Amino acid sequence: MTKVENNKAWFLVLPVFLLVAFSAVIPLMTVVNYSVQDIFDQHTAYFVGAEWYREMLQDPRLHDSLLRQFIFSGCVLLIEIPLGIAVALMMPTKGRAASLCLILLAIPLLIPWNVVGTIWQVFGRADIGLFGWAINSLGIDYNYAANPMDAWFTVLLMDVWHWTSLVALLCYSGLRAIPEAYYQAARIDRASKWAIFRYIQLPKLKSVLVIGVLLRFMDSFMIYTEPFVLTGGGPGNSTTFLSQTLTKMAVGQFDLGPAAAFSLIYFLIVLLVSWLFFTTISHLDKAK
Repeated sequence: MTKVENNKAWFLVLPVFLLVAFSAVIPLMTVVNYSVQDIFDQHTAYFVGAEWYREMLQDPRLHDSLLRQFIFSGCVLLIEIPLGIAVALMMPTKGRAASLCLILLAIPLLIPWNVVGTIWQVFGRADIGLFGWAINSLGIDYNYAANPMDAWFTVLLMDVWHWTSLVALLCYSGLRAIPEAYYQAARIDRASKWAIFRYIQLPKLKSVLVIGVLLRFMDSFMIYTEPFVLTGGGPGNSTTFLSQTLTKMAVGQFDLGPAAAFSLIYFLIVLLVSWLFFTTISHLDKAK
């Protein structure tokens, strides 16, 4: 007897597909349309093919912003992933202390991005900010508004403060999912803390770390609000990332065609690097 499959459940998913089509696919197709046209006004546009793509790929603004973006995202991953793992390992596992730690870790994640930039804008000032005052009291001439290195350091520190909690919470959930039998076997074998971490905890955290790395890379690569509020992309262009360059082009100069081509190149870079991350980590896991 042939089994008849019931596909009525797909109708429950239909609203989601329609929502995604309206909120993502249609705007994306609009950007694709703009990227191949030279737009003069609402009713005047000329087809230019791949001209804007060629121009953007040769634009030094894209090259400089892309270099800064890769350096920033690399620093974010090198700091936040190990730091998040360390925080998760030090957190208590039971009782009110564990609940309190989870609440405290979640607080930075609940603060809106523009508020984070405003907090650090005040916090880092040498005249009224506690952080800026403390650094200058040590004899260090710190001024994020005038010194490019200080601005870069402040933006990086701000991102670490804001998003390390996400990595820590992901790792904490992964650690709590490890069966107690593994730890009991380790205690019987008199394994050291490093051995437990190396052979039990770290392998079990791989899937969680893949998610953490991808989320932090994509988010750091698309950062906009925090550095815009804190430094406005300065001093000079020292903290001007890809998103800010794109905004200046689209909103400030109203170059819709080049900005559309720039945004699609930006999107493809994020997609490609994320795919490379995921594929590399998956292959390393299978090889073992």
